[in-house]
Amino acid sequence: MCGISGKIYFDPSRHITEPELALMTDPIVHRGPDDEGFYTNGSVGFGFRRLSIIDLSTGHQPLCNEDGTVWIVFNGEVYNFQENRDDLIKKGHVFQTKTDTETIVHLYEEYGEDCVKYLRGMFGFAIWDDNKKQLFCARDRFGIKPFFYYIDNEQFIFGSEMKSILANPKVSREMDLLGMDNYFTWGYTTETNTVYQTIKKLRPGHTMTLRPYDKNPEPVIKRYWSIDFQPEYDKTEEEWCELIVDKLSECVKMRLVSDVPLGAFLSGGVDSSSVVALMAQNSSRPVKTFSIGFKEKKYNELEYARDVAKMYGTEHHEQIVEPESISLLPELVRAYDEPFADSSAIPTYYVSKFAREYVTVCLSGDGGDELFLGYDKYPRMHDIYRYNKLPRPVGKAFWGGVNKMIPNKVKGKAMTYFLSQNPETVGVHWTLWQQPDRAGLYKADVWNALRSKPSEKYLEDQVNGYSQDDFLFRMQEMDMNNYMVDDILTKVDRVSMLNSLEARVPILDHEFAELSYRIPTEMKLKGKAKKHIFKKAMTPHLPESVVGHRKQGFDIPLALWFKDDLKEYVNDRLNTKNSVLHQYIRPEAIQKVIHEHNTGMRDFNRRIWSLLFFDAWLTQMEQVKAVHI
Repeated sequence: MCGISGKIYFDPSRHITEPELALMTDPIVHRGPDDEGFYTNGSVGFGFRRLSIIDLSTGHQPLCNEDGTVWIVFNGEVYNFQENRDDLIKKGHVFQTKTDTETIVHLYEEYGEDCVKYLRGMFGFAIWDDNKKQLFCARDRFGIKPFFYYIDNEQFIFGSEMKSILANPKVSREMDLLGMDNYFTWGYTTETNTVYQTIKKLRPGHTMTLRPYDKNPEPVIKRYWSIDFQPEYDKTEEEWCELIVDKLSECVKMRLVSDVPLGAFLSGGVDSSSVVALMAQNSSRPVKTFSIGFKEKKYNELEYARDVAKMYGTEHHEQIVEPESISLLPELVRAYDEPFADSSAIPTYYVSKFAREYVTVCLSGDGGDELFLGYDKYPRMHDIYRYNKLPRPVGKAFWGGVNKMIPNKVKGKAMTYFLSQNPETVGVHWTLWQQPDRAGLYKADVWNALRSKPSEKYLEDQVNGYSQDDFLFRMQEMDMNNYMVDDILTKVDRVSMLNSLEARVPILDHEFAELSYRIPTEMKLKGKAKKHIFKKAMTPHLPESVVGHRKQGFDIPLALWFKDDLKEYVNDRLNTKNSVLHQYIRPEAIQKVIHEHNTGMRDFNRRIWSLLFFDAWLTQMEQVKAVHI
């Protein structure tokens, strides 16, 4: 696992130097504390930071082919590299190392841009083909690993994190209002957007090709893999269960290859517990497991994690997170480079830091809820889709009117808002701040700039473009394309790598995902029973307490902390006169949210956290501007 960066000037007479590249690699030293490397070739330059996992002695990057005409910087792990390596050797390719990185170089030589189709794993990489004078970049199918880029009329810059790009003095830090609206809508930026006008994301399952010396060079972006729902109705539940266990066991086993100590995150939920169970069954040594808990019993799943640890005899480690963890906020802002409102980044940071004391690699259970309909919202969305039969204009007017009349303190107000939306795309509106709330949250000039096409419109266009008729699968696809990559996987990548810890995600092996796409949705959501077929498959391998208890997620007790231990902190940060927040947010809207939360009218802990994070990000932005003046 590594951090990569690079820059290409479109003027071939301009030369890139190693000190120039070091400005981009130094900010991401946490992604690779073990080694650094640079490649310069006139106006082309790559930078690299390495966290050594496999082939510790010869895995230095950037790395090239035999004659030095193809160079790569690579972040990730390819789990089928040995199989690919053997095939390539038979075809006459000569290897200098035993790394998965070099396998990609030779796959590119053999198959060109189709090389990505042979990779099973997680990756973000860039290849410079000196013969073709062409840059080729790619990101893995689900976006487990990040890839950001910037382009203007002089240069193209890329990096594993935005801070590498922002280290270049000519890159503007001007905020994109759509990116800000993304943030307050969902808690993260989505699609190709970031909070910066000039920095974009390469989306999962896409490649990018750039010929920098062409006149007016433009990146050519192509999709090489997509989600394809092809349900098979000729198999019994028992047959699906056997296929699930066999394939997931294979995926877990592939991810146990490492030349450094390895463990697992264990939350006590079904997904992480399943990964630990299959690790134990495929390992000759006790699995090292790491869990985070809270003093507040409602949020604490440690007892379930202990049941799994006991069942499989793991070397189990636990840690309790306290309200004082709010002091981590400035560090999280630096880690994510942009506003990020998922407060479970706090326990994810602590479990990563805790695990890093013992191991360098951890397996996680991320992806199970998206693949097998595990979230509470899925049955609720399904009910709206099935039973909201009012004609569209009538439903919008009727339920919209009811929503406006209901006081905030009345339970069910949010449901009337969902009922007022198009049932076909209702999941788009499962937001952090709903559109009417944002209209009252933003200052008038900000909302006027956004109101004609707010964030929901972009996602509605995406969902309307899906080819599948199955409503639940369209909602799954929406979450896999957005929430999973831009929230869940982003969260884990940044804070695990901030602690120089590699996180592997066996449930998001694309072959396992493709298996799940063949399972009918009625076997995933059976009545109100979420994730039915996956739980049934894993029941023989897990304690009954884990399979039977209600899903808790990885939430932290912010609702309680904001009313008690952190009440003064919230008021001090958000109710300050002349706050930097007031450039974009109405002070009275902030006060209203805090008041309604403190009086118990609504649980607005997620909204308060989003304001705190945005405030901390704006504050850091102001500090950076002051330094550069």
